[in-house]
Amino acid sequence: MPSRDDAKRAGRQALSGLKGTLAQRIAGMLQRDPELLSEMVELGLVRREWLDDPASEPMSTAGPMEVAERWLERSVEQRPSLLSKLGLSAIQQLSSASEGAEEGGMPSRLAVAFTDIEGFTAFTASEGDEAASQLLAEHYRQTGPVVRSRGGHISKRLGDGLLLTFPSPEAAVLACLEMVDVEPQPLRLRAGINVGEVVVAGDEIVGHVVNVAARAAESAKGGEVLVTDEVRKAASDIRGVKFGRARGKSFKGVGEKVLVCRAEWDGR
Repeated sequence: MPSRDDAKRAGRQALSGLKGTLAQRIAGMLQRDPELLSEMVELGLVRREWLDDPASEPMSTAGPMEVAERWLERSVEQRPSLLSKLGLSAIQQLSSASEGAEEGGMPSRLAVAFTDIEGFTAFTASEGDEAASQLLAEHYRQTGPVVRSRGGHISKRLGDGLLLTFPSPEAAVLACLEMVDVEPQPLRLRAGINVGEVVVAGDEIVGHVVNVAARAAESAKGGEVLVTDEVRKAASDIRGVKFGRARGKSFKGVGEKVLVCRAEWDGR
């Protein structure tokens, strides 16, 4: 006769199997509606990793405040208004408070990326402010969903550039390559990525890691994603991505030479 522990174990296994089957069905339903799926991934309600293995991976790791912040960011990009911007600012402050951020900042390990649009200043001079503003607005509408779908956060908009943070170097590399794929024609996007410990104080991200990422972006060419050797080592197993040979570069304001290499889609 089975013991009580055996019965409990069998019950847990049956429940786990039922949950796995249900998760696979939900994933299948969502994949049949790409538009809905894309929106749920962008908002953090569904993880890309969960879609690959719904029976084992958690469906979402985003908290309610993060989902709300992503939704507000998305609203600002799609329907800019003063009310939306005030709402986004407020939710970011609430998010910082809910995470227990202390005065002076919190050290965190993050992947940091900078992007900018090559030739944007010349484009503005030749085409005018209105054309430049329209190009930039469309650029934000295209790239915002990419960043959020990879779990990233737009920390700052710097003219035609972006300061982005990601929970992992893999997410940063994939997001930046996807952003290059939707670069604002007729101009080209370039990006630089580094990973390591930074100090997060509200919307401010500071540290040597940030400075190196900025310099890597400045040295990249249009259509190019440059990553430090630390990023390459941490993200070397990304499926569908390859890294070029690491070369030492001297960056302004950075004492030692920094090893950087190009990241690109494998087979393209």
